Amino acid sequence: MAENFTRSYTYKSSENVEEFLKVLGVPDDKIAQWSKVQPNGEISKQGDKWTIKTIMADKTHEINFELGKEFDETQPDGTKVKTTIVKGEDKQLIQTQTDGKIEVKIVRDFNGPEVVTTATVGSVKAKWVYTKNA
Repeated sequence: MAENFTRSYTYKSSENVEEFLKVLGVPDDKIAQWSKVQPNGEISKQGDKWTIKTIMADKTHEINFELGKEFDETQPDGTKVKTTIVKGEDKQLIQTQTDGKIEVKIVRDFNGPEVVTTATVGSVKAKWVYTKNA
């Protein structure tokens, strides 16, 4: 399974990021800033331990985890959430985050030459598309 996911990824496009951030309660000044970010990513695996890095202009957000095991995550804005990542159908990693009030579901779909990441909170979805690097 790791060979389907482990590599680096380059940002290609995104959709509905501003609306998604509004639903999360992000302040307007941060929405303007964060909706323009074009993050790149990297996924690696060593034994049962996985690492997902999201590389933004001025910071890197890194999470370390084992599939199916809940862990504590501190998001780039300082919000603390409980996170679980599992393998989905076909070539997917499905991440669930909750702060006890809001639940966010993030599906990373690794089919084809791109990775499509869809984040959902309630009925609002945002999408990021990445190109797989060799």
